[in-house]
Amino acid sequence: MPNILSIDSDAAKDRLRQLVNEKAVLRGDFVLASGAHSNYYIDVKFISLTSEGLAYFARVLLDRIKNLNADLIGGMTLGADPIIGAVTAFSHIMDRPIDGIIVRKEAKDHGRGKQIEGPMREGAKVIIVEDVVTTGGSSIKAINAVEKAGGTVIKVITLVDRLAGGRENFESRGYDFDPIFTIKDLDIPD
Repeated sequence: MPNILSIDSDAAKDRLRQLVNEKAVLRGDFVLASGAHSNYYIDVKFISLTSEGLAYFARVLLDRIKNLNADLIGGMTLGADPIIGAVTAFSHIMDRPIDGIIVRKEAKDHGRGKQIEGPMREGAKVIIVEDVVTTGGSSIKAINAVEKAGGTVIKVITLVDRLAGGRENFESRGYDFDPIFTIKDLDIPD
């Protein structure tokens, strides 16, 4: 296996696409988080919770964000958690540090009562990351929490855009949306 830090970004993205097609695209009858029915499901946990998949995902994300001058990368728990951890760790190794935040669905009812975990601060420039976007609802919740805490969302990135309204939802609110892949880039059944 090649050293992931030494391969070029196109090769990293090609390998990530191959891993998504091999491990994460499932066929069957599924109900999505949006409530819609689908004959396929993209289970990104087979990417974000495997060593090779997560390494390539983090590498590709870092290549995409290297010129954004962002302070933080974050997203909704649970889907974004491993992605954020890997990106923050790789960013240190690659000498392009970016810290992470995790957004809870609701503020905790104990301790400090926080909805955002991590070094969130007012004025922070934040990238929101998501595993799969259908309508973008989860990311919109994360965006709302970041903005309530005084941050500015500068980009939303997803591994896969299902092309089911997410882009339109983000752009109608003025957010830059950047999917690594759309379903058209993958081996998705018609």
